[in-house]
Amino acid sequence: MAEDQPALPDGADVTIDFVRQRNALLVRADLSALWVDYYLHLADQKLHYEPAQDRVFRDGLAAFVLHCASRPRNEHLSWTISLQDPRLNVFLTGDNEDCMVAGRLFTENVRATDTNVFIAELMPRRDSEKRRSVVNFQGPNLLGAVVAYYADSEQRAARCFDLGEDQFAMLISHPDCDEPWLRDLDVAAVQRLAGTETVARIERRGYRWGCGCNQQKIMGALAAAARDDMPRLFGSEESIHVQCPRCAAMHILTREAMEAFLA
Repeated sequence: MAEDQPALPDGADVTIDFVRQRNALLVRADLSALWVDYYLHLADQKLHYEPAQDRVFRDGLAAFVLHCASRPRNEHLSWTISLQDPRLNVFLTGDNEDCMVAGRLFTENVRATDTNVFIAELMPRRDSEKRRSVVNFQGPNLLGAVVAYYADSEQRAARCFDLGEDQFAMLISHPDCDEPWLRDLDVAAVQRLAGTETVARIERRGYRWGCGCNQQKIMGALAAAARDDMPRLFGSEESIHVQCPRCAAMHILTREAMEAFLA
């Protein structure tokens, strides 16, 4: 796309460029629109996270959007990041075909382990088999966790930067990358890259918040349990509340609707 094209109207504006001579991919994002959608989702679902928890999730979501934008358009991706201090599970999911991302925090019943764990799953197409990668890392910084993931799983260098004012950037090495230059970059240098390096535009995308969950999908996920033991699933109630495992949205399922779905 032309560099002077106006920002995409929907979602977070993400640009993907190649830094020539340095052989590195530069992904930059203005996530202000995505944060609006995210906080509206929290308000709609009456979800509340402590400020420190919210910061962890936002850093993870920022890095995930940058990672998704660096990947081909047909891929479907997810990250599950288990932290020990603070003890949280961060889940993130992305659909590159529709440029949609979503996720949630798990703050209760998080299993204690000896180290933090980063699990990345990838489906090259909607109907393809998942590929999984598992990496251990130290520290609560999710931007740093992504660097560890790239080093161990992708076998290449990456750097993530919070540029302030809802702006984030990621640089990812390509073959023959100038890795000493990449390692020495700081926030100020990344902000000046367009003026100090030869940067060529590859693509521009707009990422929006969206899980795609609905009552039909939730019933599909519960269908096996309902077939085996409907009374155990519903108890004495005519309806139950079910939370989406991907975005924590609450869905109300009635016994009658489930019976109709199974039929």
